[in-house]
Amino acid sequence: MSSYLYIIKYELPLVIQAFLGLTEPTGDWYLNGNILIIIVSILIILPLALMKHLGYLGYTSGFSLSCMVFFLCAVIYKKTVISCPLNATHTEHHVYTNGNSTTEESCTPKLFTVNTQTAYAIPIIAFAFVCHPEVLPIYTELRRATKKRMQNVANVSIFAMFVMYLMTALFGYLTFYGEVDSEMLHTYNKVDPLDKLVLSVRLAVLVAVTLTVPVVLFPVSD
Repeated sequence: MSSYLYIIKYELPLVIQAFLGLTEPTGDWYLNGNILIIIVSILIILPLALMKHLGYLGYTSGFSLSCMVFFLCAVIYKKTVISCPLNATHTEHHVYTNGNSTTEESCTPKLFTVNTQTAYAIPIIAFAFVCHPEVLPIYTELRRATKKRMQNVANVSIFAMFVMYLMTALFGYLTFYGEVDSEMLHTYNKVDPLDKLVLSVRLAVLVAVTLTVPVVLFPVSD
C-alpha cells in the first residue's frame, strides 16, 4: 500500500504544477507532496476504506479501470503521432530533447534486451498481478459462490489485465524504443512537457492508483 501512496505523493504535485504551467516548484502548499497525500488520504481514501461491503467499491474500481483504459488508448494514439527519432521533424509536436537527440539506429525494435535493469522486471511483474488479499472478500460476496465461479473471475480478471499491460508496454516501446524511460509517461515530456493529453493521462493514473488503495485495505478492515 505504501507504494501506491508514494506514487500519489510524488506524482500529484508534478501534475498540478504542469497544469498550472509552472516549470519550477513554487513552494506553495498545493505543490507539497506531504500535504497533498494527507488531504487525499482523509478526503478520498479513508471514506472508501470504511465501506463495509466490497460491492460498494465496485463502482470506484470500475472507474479506476476506465482510467487505465484511457491510459492505454492514449499510448496507442501517441504511437501514431510521435515519430522516431525524437529529433525528427514533425508537423504536430515541437520536440524538447534537452540536447539529447535520438538516432535512426536507436529506433530499431529489439526482441530481447538484457541489461542491469532487467532484474527489476521480475518483482514489477509480480507486483502488477498481486490480487490474493482480495480473493476471499470477493468469494464471500459472489452469488452462488463456488470454486469454479471464483476461478472464472480470477481467470478473466488476470487475462484482461495481462492484455492491458502487454498492449501498453508494446505500444509504449514501439513509440520510443531504446529511449523509453523507466517511467514511461515521463518519456513523453521529451516531446512536449505541457501536452494536455499526457497530463490528463497522468491525472487518470493518479485517480486509478488512489481508488485502488481502499480495495487493498478492504481485507484489513473487514
